[in-house]
Amino acid sequence: MRKPAQNKGTDKTAPDDGERNDQADGLEERRRQLEAELASRRPADKPGKEAEWAGKSSYAKAFQLSTEFVAAIFVGALLGYLIDRFLGTTPWGMILFLLLGFVAGVLNVMRSAGLVADNRLDRKDDRGKNHNANG
Repeated sequence: MRKPAQNKGTDKTAPDDGERNDQADGLEERRRQLEAELASRRPADKPGKEAEWAGKSSYAKAFQLSTEFVAAIFVGALLGYLIDRFLGTTPWGMILFLLLGFVAGVLNVMRSAGLVADNRLDRKDDRGKNHNANG
């Protein structure tokens, strides 16, 4: 026959059901307070972009991102070709604008995926004013 477990050096007994319920209620209240505080500290998400991405399948998202990337590279290459053609700087315009198109494509994909913030000049501050010179 086994002996019951003994408290070694402590006089505390196990909490009864009433104490457990009080502890659970206290923890639940602290959890709600923490969630409210975290929600107030999070930056406001853009409802348009979130709603736009929510309804799309992963294939649609991947197709959109890859299309944006490839289009930026083609636009850069076309601009470089035209500059080379009119200025006679072959192949430097094509090389330069192809690289610029690649960088622009990567930046567009990162913005669309939400990994990079939008342009600071287009954002509004807390008072609702535009930061750029036009607003």
